[in-house]
Amino acid sequence: MNIRHQRLGKILAIGCVLLLQACASVKNADVRDPWEPMNRSVYNFNEALDNAAIKPVAKAYTAVLPSPVRTGIHNFVGNLGDVWTLANTALQLKLQATAETFMRITVNTVFGLGGVLDVATEMRLEKRKEDFGQTLGYWGVKPGPYVVLPVLGPSTLRDALATPLDMQGDVTQQFNDQATRHVLTVTRVLDVRSSLLESLDVIKAAALDPYSFVRDAYLQKRENDVHDGNPPARFDYSESDAP
Repeated sequence: MNIRHQRLGKILAIGCVLLLQACASVKNADVRDPWEPMNRSVYNFNEALDNAAIKPVAKAYTAVLPSPVRTGIHNFVGNLGDVWTLANTALQLKLQATAETFMRITVNTVFGLGGVLDVATEMRLEKRKEDFGQTLGYWGVKPGPYVVLPVLGPSTLRDALATPLDMQGDVTQQFNDQATRHVLTVTRVLDVRSSLLESLDVIKAAALDPYSFVRDAYLQKRENDVHDGNPPARFDYSESDAP
């Protein structure tokens, strides 16, 4: 009888431990990231792709082109991107931002050799970056669950649904020549990736969990972007569109 009681006690003890572990895992689950296992798989795929192809090309891009040339390229693609920012500031009814962005495009295109020189910043015309995901957020659409997109990287359900329209609104996609579109797209990717070479290496080396670090930083930045640098003191993701 005592042996049976001992066995039953062991079984109950093991059951309690497993139950506590399950409760702890549920408690610690991030409500912003309900699809974490899938997201981690896509994150790992993106990391492998970056290490195998994108990062080496970005390093070569940085090594081959002098800094002034890279700055000119950065300014040029940034000037093209300002056109979609202009459309989104207008959709958000931000009159001053729309006017300043229009002036930036005009000044840099006319006096900055098509945007190669950033004359507008010297004139203290603020550079902004607005996309359709931010526009949806401005009008009250919740971000929804965090999601990692293949190749494109961190996003939210709201921003992911807005991505096709962002792509269509990209001026680089409006060129009739397909080769030109491809060159501009690759150039933009290399411009962005080359600017992150050192910072991403530092993050991967210092962060205990780079995935969580990238997720938290992205979500914080997006909330900051949507609210123009003044996000709510507390943002409750449990009230978002997450299932």
